[in-house]
Amino acid sequence: MASKAVRDYFDATEGRETRADLKQAVRLVEGPRVAIDCGCGAGSDIAFLRENDFVVHAFDIEQEAVARCQKRFNGDSSVTVSCDSFNSFEYPRASLVVADASLFFCPEKEFHEVWGKIAQSLYPDGVFVGSFLGPEATMAGPDYDRAAFWPDVLVATEDNVRSWLEGFRIVSFTEHRTSGTTVNGTPHNWHIFAVVAVKNPAKVFVR
Repeated sequence: MASKAVRDYFDATEGRETRADLKQAVRLVEGPRVAIDCGCGAGSDIAFLRENDFVVHAFDIEQEAVARCQKRFNGDSSVTVSCDSFNSFEYPRASLVVADASLFFCPEKEFHEVWGKIAQSLYPDGVFVGSFLGPEATMAGPDYDRAAFWPDVLVATEDNVRSWLEGFRIVSFTEHRTSGTTVNGTPHNWHIFAVVAVKNPAKVFVR
């Protein structure tokens, strides 16, 4: 069952503005308009993808998120939403994989297997758009409330992220450092590596 903090997060992000990275990624897609939304939350990215004629396969580990999206996209046969983890989800072939602020919570011991599944799901010249949590983020430190949010936090350096993208052509790589407050007013530091990358036609090697 989702905590109040998680429900508040979904409430706050349900209608959020579409990020520039996702808009850029959509413009790069040349293959079948099929997308995977990893950690779909309240469905704001699904809505944008549907506006751009994508068939969307979405998942989230939180049943609260799945219920919200199933209600929001009820009757839309081009949206499939399941309650899955990164490792349990069965990745279909896709031209776009979206993982914004979600791979943060992939268990570290599972990440390389998960990343392999993501890379393999993409068609040659398919597009990955997502973000990775840097070591200076509040969520990477000891004061992050794992009981209120999610227990697993995957922290990455720039070198980590660039090594994982071997086999991709990096279109955009941006490091964000910002400070502010969470949806419940708690001070928070964000340190994020935001990526748009295109899978090379050759085999992707996963370290």
